[in-house]
Amino acid sequence: MSRWTESDIPDQTGRTVLVTGANSGLGLETARALAAHGARVLMTARDEGKGRAAIDQVRGTVRDADLELLLLDLADLDDVRRVADGLEGPLDVLVNNAGVMMPPRSLSPQGHELQFATNHLGHFALTGLLLDRLVAASNAGADARVVTVSSTMHRPGRIHYDDLTGERGYSPTGWYSQSKFANVLFGLELDRRLRAAGSSIRSLVAHPGYAATKLQTSGPTGIMKSLMAVGNRVMAQSAEAGARSELYAATDPAAQGGTFIGPDGLGQNRGHPKVVRPVGRAEDPDDARRLWELSEELTGVHFDLPAA
Repeated sequence: MSRWTESDIPDQTGRTVLVTGANSGLGLETARALAAHGARVLMTARDEGKGRAAIDQVRGTVRDADLELLLLDLADLDDVRRVADGLEGPLDVLVNNAGVMMPPRSLSPQGHELQFATNHLGHFALTGLLLDRLVAASNAGADARVVTVSSTMHRPGRIHYDDLTGERGYSPTGWYSQSKFANVLFGLELDRRLRAAGSSIRSLVAHPGYAATKLQTSGPTGIMKSLMAVGNRVMAQSAEAGARSELYAATDPAAQGGTFIGPDGLGQNRGHPKVVRPVGRAEDPDDARRLWELSEELTGVHFDLPAA
Protein backbone atom coordinates (compact mmCIF):
# COMPACT_ATOMS: atom_id res chain seq x y z
CA MET A 1 0.00 0.00 0.00
CA SER A 2 1.38 3.41 -0.94
CA ARG A 3 0.46 6.25 1.46
CA TRP A 4 -3.08 4.95 1.88
CA THR A 5 -5.62 7.56 2.96
CA GLU A 6 -9.31 7.82 3.69
CA SER A 7 -9.95 8.63 0.02
CA ASP A 8 -8.88 5.06 -0.84
CA ILE A 9 -11.81 3.52 1.06
CA PRO A 10 -13.98 1.56 -1.38
CA ASP A 11 -17.71 2.21 -1.62
CA GLN A 12 -19.34 0.85 1.55
CA THR A 13 -22.95 1.13 0.39
CA GLY A 14 -25.02 -1.79 1.67
CA ARG A 15 -22.54 -2.70 4.42
CA THR A 16 -23.31 -2.55 8.14
CA VAL A 17 -20.44 -1.78 10.50
CA LEU A 18 -20.43 -1.68 14.30
CA VAL A 19 -17.77 0.59 15.85
CA THR A 20 -17.29 0.49 19.61
CA GLY A 21 -16.31 3.67 21.41
CA ALA A 22 -17.53 5.79 18.52
CA ASN A 23 -18.39 8.94 20.48
CA SER A 24 -14.87 10.42 20.29
CA GLY A 25 -11.33 10.00 19.01
CA LEU A 26 -10.47 7.13 16.69
CA GLY A 27 -13.94 5.61 16.89
CA LEU A 28 -15.64 8.83 15.90
CA GLU A 29 -13.28 9.35 12.97
CA THR A 30 -13.77 5.74 11.87
CA ALA A 31 -17.55 6.08 12.02
CA ARG A 32 -17.47 9.36 10.11
CA ALA A 33 -15.25 7.98 7.33
CA LEU A 34 -17.30 4.82 6.92
CA ALA A 35 -20.57 6.78 6.84
CA ALA A 36 -19.08 9.14 4.26
CA HIS A 37 -18.46 6.13 2.02
CA GLY A 38 -22.01 4.81 2.33
CA ALA A 39 -21.91 2.36 5.24
CA ARG A 40 -24.64 1.97 7.82
CA VAL A 41 -22.75 2.56 11.07
CA LEU A 42 -23.80 1.36 14.50
CA MET A 43 -21.98 3.62 16.96
CA THR A 44 -21.59 2.52 20.57
CA ALA A 45 -21.10 4.87 23.51
CA ARG A 46 -21.45 4.56 27.28
CA ASP A 47 -23.08 7.98 27.68
CA GLU A 48 -26.22 8.82 25.71
CA GLY A 49 -25.55 12.57 25.63
CA LYS A 50 -22.03 12.09 24.25
CA GLY A 51 -23.30 9.51 21.79
CA ARG A 52 -26.03 11.85 20.47
CA ALA A 53 -23.49 14.66 20.18
CA ALA A 54 -21.20 12.39 18.16
CA ILE A 55 -24.01 11.49 15.77
CA ASP A 56 -24.81 15.18 15.32
CA GLN A 57 -21.12 15.87 14.65
CA VAL A 58 -20.94 13.20 11.95
CA ARG A 59 -24.15 14.39 10.34
CA GLY A 60 -22.70 17.89 10.32
CA THR A 61 -20.21 16.72 7.69
CA VAL A 62 -22.07 13.72 6.21
CA ARG A 63 -25.64 14.91 5.81
CA ASP A 64 -27.20 11.61 4.74
CA ALA A 65 -25.18 9.48 7.19
CA ASP A 66 -26.98 6.25 8.16
CA LEU A 67 -26.19 6.05 11.87
CA GLU A 68 -27.60 4.32 14.93
CA LEU A 69 -26.55 4.82 18.53
CA LEU A 70 -26.12 1.78 20.79
CA LEU A 71 -25.57 2.45 24.49
CA LEU A 72 -22.93 -0.01 25.67
CA ASP A 73 -20.62 -0.33 28.65
CA LEU A 74 -18.03 -2.86 27.50
CA ALA A 75 -16.74 -3.34 31.04
CA ASP A 76 -20.10 -4.85 32.03
CA LEU A 77 -20.52 -8.29 30.46
CA ASP A 78 -24.26 -8.24 31.17
CA ASP A 79 -24.53 -5.04 29.13
CA VAL A 80 -22.49 -6.58 26.30
CA ARG A 81 -24.91 -9.50 26.15
CA ARG A 82 -27.92 -7.14 26.25
CA VAL A 83 -26.68 -5.16 23.26
CA ALA A 84 -25.67 -8.25 21.28
CA ASP A 85 -29.03 -9.91 21.90
CA GLY A 86 -30.81 -6.79 20.61
CA LEU A 87 -29.10 -6.73 17.24
CA GLU A 88 -30.75 -8.20 14.16
CA GLY A 89 -29.58 -8.96 10.66
CA PRO A 90 -26.14 -9.56 9.18
CA LEU A 91 -23.09 -7.60 10.33
CA ASP A 92 -20.36 -6.97 7.78
CA VAL A 93 -17.66 -5.48 10.00
CA LEU A 94 -17.04 -5.28 13.73
CA VAL A 95 -14.46 -2.70 14.81
CA ASN A 96 -13.36 -3.39 18.38
CA ASN A 97 -12.09 0.13 19.00
CA ALA A 98 -13.23 1.30 22.45
CA GLY A 99 -10.82 1.46 25.35
CA VAL A 100 -9.79 2.94 28.66
CA MET A 101 -6.20 3.89 29.46
CA MET A 102 -4.21 3.92 32.71
CA PRO A 103 -6.90 4.73 35.29
CA PRO A 104 -6.43 4.09 39.00
CA ARG A 105 -7.18 0.48 39.84
CA SER A 106 -10.88 -0.33 39.75
CA LEU A 107 -13.01 -3.37 39.00
CA SER A 108 -15.82 -4.08 36.57
CA PRO A 109 -19.28 -5.17 37.74
CA GLN A 110 -18.10 -8.78 37.34
CA GLY A 111 -14.93 -8.13 39.37
CA HIS A 112 -12.38 -7.88 36.55
CA GLU A 113 -9.71 -5.16 36.37
CA LEU A 114 -11.26 -2.30 34.41
CA GLN A 115 -8.74 -2.07 31.54
CA PHE A 116 -8.70 -5.83 30.94
CA ALA A 117 -12.49 -5.91 31.23
CA THR A 118 -13.12 -3.07 28.79
CA ASN A 119 -10.30 -3.42 26.30
CA HIS A 120 -10.20 -7.21 26.06
CA LEU A 121 -12.97 -9.17 27.78
CA GLY A 122 -15.79 -6.93 26.58
CA HIS A 123 -14.59 -7.11 22.99
CA PHE A 124 -13.95 -10.86 23.22
CA ALA A 125 -17.51 -11.39 24.44
CA LEU A 126 -19.05 -9.01 21.92
CA THR A 127 -17.23 -10.70 19.04
CA GLY A 128 -18.35 -14.15 20.15
CA LEU A 129 -21.94 -13.07 20.63
CA LEU A 130 -22.03 -11.40 17.20
CA LEU A 131 -20.18 -14.14 15.34
CA ASP A 132 -23.39 -15.53 13.90
CA ARG A 133 -24.18 -12.07 12.44
CA LEU A 134 -20.76 -11.97 10.80
CA VAL A 135 -21.24 -15.53 9.50
CA ALA A 136 -24.60 -14.51 8.02
CA ALA A 137 -22.96 -11.64 6.15
CA SER A 138 -20.15 -13.89 4.96
CA ASN A 139 -22.59 -16.56 3.78
CA ALA A 140 -24.43 -13.89 1.80
CA GLY A 141 -21.19 -13.10 -0.05
CA ALA A 142 -20.01 -10.14 2.01
CA ASP A 143 -16.38 -9.48 2.89
CA ALA A 144 -16.93 -9.84 6.64
CA ARG A 145 -14.22 -8.69 9.03
CA VAL A 146 -13.32 -8.19 12.67
CA VAL A 147 -10.81 -5.43 13.43
CA THR A 148 -9.38 -5.27 16.95
CA VAL A 149 -7.53 -2.09 17.88
CA SER A 150 -4.36 -2.45 19.92
CA SER A 151 -1.45 -0.08 20.63
CA THR A 152 2.32 0.13 20.41
CA MET A 153 2.11 -0.25 24.17
CA HIS A 154 1.35 -3.93 23.66
CA ARG A 155 5.12 -4.41 23.25
CA PRO A 156 6.06 -4.56 26.97
CA GLY A 157 2.79 -6.31 27.79
CA ARG A 158 2.21 -9.78 29.18
CA ILE A 159 -0.77 -11.55 30.69
CA HIS A 160 -0.54 -11.57 34.49
CA TYR A 161 -2.22 -14.94 34.83
CA ASP A 162 -1.37 -15.04 38.54
CA ASP A 163 -2.78 -11.54 39.22
CA LEU A 164 -5.18 -10.50 36.47
CA THR A 165 -6.92 -7.90 38.63
CA GLY A 166 -3.72 -6.30 39.94
CA GLU A 167 -4.69 -7.04 43.51
CA ARG A 168 -1.10 -7.79 44.51
CA GLY A 169 0.72 -5.16 42.46
CA TYR A 170 -1.27 -2.94 40.13
CA SER A 171 0.42 -0.58 37.68
CA PRO A 172 -1.80 1.58 35.45
CA THR A 173 0.74 1.37 32.63
CA GLY A 174 1.50 -2.32 33.08
CA TRP A 175 -2.14 -3.36 33.12
CA TYR A 176 -2.88 -1.15 30.10
CA SER A 177 -0.08 -2.94 28.25
CA GLN A 178 -1.58 -6.25 29.40
CA SER A 179 -4.93 -5.35 27.82
CA LYS A 180 -3.35 -4.21 24.55
CA PHE A 181 -1.17 -7.34 24.43
CA ALA A 182 -4.36 -9.36 24.92
CA ASN A 183 -5.92 -7.54 21.95
CA VAL A 184 -3.13 -8.79 19.68
CA LEU A 185 -3.23 -12.35 21.03
CA PHE A 186 -7.01 -12.42 20.54
CA GLY A 187 -7.14 -10.88 17.07
CA LEU A 188 -4.48 -13.20 15.64
CA GLU A 189 -5.90 -16.31 17.35
CA LEU A 190 -9.37 -15.44 16.07
CA ASP A 191 -8.05 -15.44 12.53
CA ARG A 192 -6.32 -18.79 13.06
CA ARG A 193 -9.57 -20.30 14.32
CA LEU A 194 -11.60 -18.81 11.47
CA ARG A 195 -9.15 -20.33 8.99
CA ALA A 196 -9.38 -23.69 10.77
CA ALA A 197 -13.17 -23.50 10.43
CA GLY A 198 -12.91 -22.76 6.70
CA SER A 199 -14.51 -19.34 7.20
CA SER A 200 -13.89 -16.43 4.86
CA ILE A 201 -14.27 -13.91 7.72
CA ARG A 202 -11.03 -11.99 8.26
CA SER A 203 -9.68 -10.98 11.66
CA LEU A 204 -7.09 -8.21 11.70
CA VAL A 205 -5.38 -6.16 14.39
CA ALA A 206 -4.57 -2.46 13.98
CA HIS A 207 -2.92 0.27 15.99
CA PRO A 208 -3.03 4.05 15.46
CA GLY A 209 0.52 4.95 16.45
CA TYR A 210 0.55 7.99 18.69
CA ALA A 211 -2.74 9.73 17.98
CA ALA A 212 -4.14 12.63 20.01
CA THR A 213 -7.42 11.56 21.59
CA LYS A 214 -9.21 11.95 24.92
CA LEU A 215 -7.96 8.48 25.86
CA GLN A 216 -4.60 9.84 27.03
CA THR A 217 -6.12 12.39 29.41
CA SER A 218 -9.40 10.83 30.58
CA GLY A 219 -7.83 7.87 32.39
CA PRO A 220 -4.35 8.78 33.68
CA THR A 221 -3.91 10.86 36.80
CA GLY A 222 -1.14 12.99 38.30
CA ILE A 223 2.12 13.47 36.42
CA MET A 224 1.18 10.90 33.76
CA LYS A 225 -1.91 12.91 32.84
CA SER A 226 0.24 16.04 32.43
CA LEU A 227 2.84 14.21 30.34
CA MET A 228 0.15 12.76 28.09
CA ALA A 229 -1.39 16.18 27.56
CA VAL A 230 1.97 17.60 26.48
CA GLY A 231 2.63 14.62 24.23
CA ASN A 232 -0.72 15.07 22.52
CA ARG A 233 0.17 18.66 21.66
CA VAL A 234 3.79 18.14 20.65
CA MET A 235 4.25 14.61 19.30
CA ALA A 236 0.95 13.06 18.31
CA GLN A 237 -0.72 12.87 14.94
CA SER A 238 -4.42 13.69 14.69
CA ALA A 239 -7.18 11.22 15.51
CA GLU A 240 -8.19 11.37 11.85
CA ALA A 241 -4.70 10.21 10.82
CA GLY A 242 -4.59 7.61 13.58
CA ALA A 243 -7.87 6.08 12.39
CA ARG A 244 -6.34 5.21 9.02
CA SER A 245 -4.96 1.90 10.29
CA GLU A 246 -8.31 0.53 11.46
CA LEU A 247 -10.07 1.94 8.38
CA TYR A 248 -7.59 0.20 6.08
CA ALA A 249 -8.04 -3.04 8.02
CA ALA A 250 -11.83 -2.71 7.87
CA THR A 251 -12.23 -1.82 4.21
CA ASP A 252 -9.30 -2.36 1.86
CA PRO A 253 -9.65 -5.44 -0.37
CA ALA A 254 -5.91 -6.15 -0.05
CA ALA A 255 -5.97 -6.30 3.78
CA GLN A 256 -5.28 -9.89 4.79
CA GLY A 257 -6.60 -11.68 7.84
CA GLY A 258 -4.05 -12.44 10.53
CA THR A 259 -2.09 -9.25 9.92
CA PHE A 260 -1.22 -6.30 12.14
CA ILE A 261 -1.66 -2.84 10.62
CA GLY A 262 0.11 0.29 11.89
CA PRO A 263 1.63 3.59 10.71
CA ASP A 264 4.68 3.50 8.43
CA GLY A 265 6.62 6.33 10.14
CA LEU A 266 9.51 6.22 12.57
CA GLY A 267 8.72 3.95 15.50
CA GLN A 268 5.25 3.38 14.00
CA ASN A 269 4.16 6.55 15.79
CA ARG A 270 2.63 8.31 12.81
CA GLY A 271 2.14 7.99 9.09
CA HIS A 272 0.13 5.86 6.69
CA PRO A 273 -1.00 2.27 7.26
CA LYS A 274 1.15 -0.71 6.42
CA VAL A 275 1.57 -4.30 7.61
CA VAL A 276 3.78 -4.31 10.71
CA ARG A 277 4.94 -6.99 13.12
CA PRO A 278 3.79 -7.14 16.72
CA VAL A 279 6.25 -8.02 19.45
CA GLY A 280 7.24 -11.65 18.94
CA ARG A 281 5.57 -12.87 22.16
CA ALA A 282 2.21 -11.70 20.80
CA GLU A 283 2.48 -14.28 18.01
CA ASP A 284 2.82 -17.20 20.43
CA PRO A 285 -0.09 -19.58 19.67
CA ASP A 286 0.24 -21.32 23.03
CA ASP A 287 -0.19 -18.07 24.97
CA ALA A 288 -3.04 -17.09 22.67
CA ARG A 289 -4.76 -20.42 23.27
CA ARG A 290 -4.34 -20.06 27.02
CA LEU A 291 -5.80 -16.54 26.98
CA TRP A 292 -8.67 -17.68 24.72
CA GLU A 293 -9.67 -20.48 27.08
CA LEU A 294 -9.41 -18.17 30.09
CA SER A 295 -11.49 -15.50 28.31
CA GLU A 296 -14.22 -18.02 27.53
CA GLU A 297 -14.25 -19.01 31.20
CA LEU A 298 -14.37 -15.41 32.48
CA THR A 299 -17.01 -14.18 30.03
CA GLY A 300 -19.13 -17.30 29.66
CA VAL A 301 -19.00 -16.75 25.88
CA HIS A 302 -17.89 -19.73 23.81
CA PHE A 303 -17.11 -19.38 20.12
CA ASP A 304 -18.35 -22.05 17.73
CA LEU A 305 -14.88 -22.34 16.23
CA PRO A 306 -12.29 -25.13 16.39
CA ALA A 307 -8.94 -24.56 18.00
CA ALA A 308 -6.30 -23.78 15.40
